[in-house]
Amino acid sequence: MSNGPGSDPRWRPLAAARPAMSAAWWQWVASRDSLTARLISAGGQRAFRVRLLDQRLGRPRRDEALALGLPPARHAWLREVALCLDERPWVVARSVVPLSGLHGQRLDRLGERSLGSWLFRQPDLERGPLEVSADPAPFHAASGPWARRSLFRHRRFALLVQEFFLERMADDLGLPSR
Repeated sequence: MSNGPGSDPRWRPLAAARPAMSAAWWQWVASRDSLTARLISAGGQRAFRVRLLDQRLGRPRRDEALALGLPPARHAWLREVALCLDERPWVVARSVVPLSGLHGQRLDRLGERSLGSWLFRQPDLERGPLEVSADPAPFHAASGPWARRSLFRHRRFALLVQEFFLERMADDLGLPSR
């Protein structure tokens, strides 16, 4: 997941985005712990909910296939959720798993549970470097100031997780535009 040959230049290494990012956003975008836990904490008394938007077998976008090392047109398991506080979406997350990498994992049974709640309980989980986009529009219809993604590996299991921070989150938390 680097900006090597064939990767999308709109995804940059986290450090390259640092000069354009406020300290308040850096706290969110650069964190390597569970985003779900951070959202729950920041939400205070607001009720947290994962809203399942889409879950199916399908073709990943070109940038996703490249990040996972998948041949073009190869199908994968795709899942999109909205992470909501008081039913207000703050983050849209999109996960992509190569079918060959599922190895009996029943991620389709997560329903409206957070993928992070499962991921961060896995022993020997390795999270690759974070990549950031200051122009998430080409990657997702959800509009917001920042998006990040990283590749998780667990034994032979690989999973691309992309998180799109929404304007509503910025408004509710009083975060700057960038």
